[in-house]
Amino acid sequence: MNRIINLFDFSQKVNYKNEILAGLTVAMTMIPESLSFAILAGFPPLVGLYAAFIMGLVTAVFGGRPGMVSGGAGATVVVLIALMQSNGIEYVFAAVALAGVLQILVGIFKLGKFIRLVPSPVMYGFVNGLAVIIFMSQLEQFKTVVNGESTWLTGTALYIMAGLVALTIAIVVILPRITKAVPASLVAIIVVFAIVLGFGIETKTVEDIASVSGGFPPFHVPDIPLNIETLKIIFPYSLIMAAVGLTEGLLTLNLVDEITGTRGNSNRECIAQGGANMLNGFFFGMGGCPMIAQTLVNLSAGARARLAGIIASVTILLIILFGAPVIGKVPIAALVGVMIMVAIGTFEWASFSIANKMPRHDIITGALVAIITVWLHNLALAVLIGVIIAALVFAWESAKRIRARHYIDDNGVKHYEIYGPLFFGSTQVFLDKFDVGTDPDEIIIDFKESRIADMSAIETINGLTQKYSKVGKKVHLRYLSDDCRRLLSNAEAIIDVNIMEDPTYKVVTDNTK
Repeated sequence: MNRIINLFDFSQKVNYKNEILAGLTVAMTMIPESLSFAILAGFPPLVGLYAAFIMGLVTAVFGGRPGMVSGGAGATVVVLIALMQSNGIEYVFAAVALAGVLQILVGIFKLGKFIRLVPSPVMYGFVNGLAVIIFMSQLEQFKTVVNGESTWLTGTALYIMAGLVALTIAIVVILPRITKAVPASLVAIIVVFAIVLGFGIETKTVEDIASVSGGFPPFHVPDIPLNIETLKIIFPYSLIMAAVGLTEGLLTLNLVDEITGTRGNSNRECIAQGGANMLNGFFFGMGGCPMIAQTLVNLSAGARARLAGIIASVTILLIILFGAPVIGKVPIAALVGVMIMVAIGTFEWASFSIANKMPRHDIITGALVAIITVWLHNLALAVLIGVIIAALVFAWESAKRIRARHYIDDNGVKHYEIYGPLFFGSTQVFLDKFDVGTDPDEIIIDFKESRIADMSAIETINGLTQKYSKVGKKVHLRYLSDDCRRLLSNAEAIIDVNIMEDPTYKVVTDNTK
């Protein structure tokens, strides 16, 4: 038996060294990011770390994609800032739990497959925009707070920070050329940590962001009134958070599929993500979703199984419980250097080299998605706009491709052979193919190389039939596929056309008795 309750694939070869080291590296990069986003939203810092632990553990065990890492992501936290400011953290916990319920429903009803509708230019734009966001967020670490105002570092503090970041980047770039036995990112963090500690260098550390010390996530039912008014307040935030989380998660899943050459389970990932967010709502977590930066750190360190994600989340819990004094001393510069390299690795540089080979509308779509992602930090909106633009472009291009070949047979019946789909975008071009005034008394419209796709097509056929009927001529439809027949059958109340029965051809077979 290779699988136990369908959680782990024991037939998969696991490189335990890579998985453990990758998990430790991911934990190091996730802690400052989760803390930063929690503080940005006005949450207690530990709320961010609890989210990183709960999201990471649940999705690592139950998720649909080994190697993918989830945590307290900024994409979902940004959605909750307004709710935090207007109603407080108890409403935030309730909204996170409700978002989890919505995500579970998406998984149960198998709606995760619709991520396939996201075209490649939108994926390019999403990934490139996200890479820019990751890079820009690291620049914030070059700031300090003076008299309550955030200002850029200057003088010695700036030079030290920049030097340590450069050293980290150098190690990450050079070490893989020497050996790949250990993750370069983890080595870089340890080396920079040792230099800062050994020489007593004054620089920004993790504990300068917030304390990472605390206890096990406590169970807590959100203290809010259970009525329709509360639902009206939290539901919009829950819906947006669920959409953002699933969008980023499923796009990340597709990206990991590409990198690893394997296939994940999108619906299972939706259920796991939803379950993790539900637990967040009841265990003091700010919720989250898969994190593309940490996922890429994980994959670049050689992780391909679920173990690395489990190690990362357990490490975060152990740090909260016992390791805060040590981790608090880790230089932020080391983590910034690692994340800058992640941003560089995330960016689809190939999109520049193939730009001159792509259709112009694909280039515009990808660029627009990237700009919206960077400008609004709203991944769901960016992807939605990209998909809409791509769909409209596809509809326009398809509308131009409908064609008709016509001839008159020996019986004086005119045949129109239609090529291309008949839908809302191609109806006018379709109508232009017919000449009601000069056509004979009987015509046949052949749909062997076409199909009736929507209500607009049905209305168009009905209108065309009525035009011929008014001048005493008859229209027959021929070679309709089964789905087109069902569509016309469902619209019998508003359409009256003659459908010619297609001939049935008998196949001779050997009949052995």
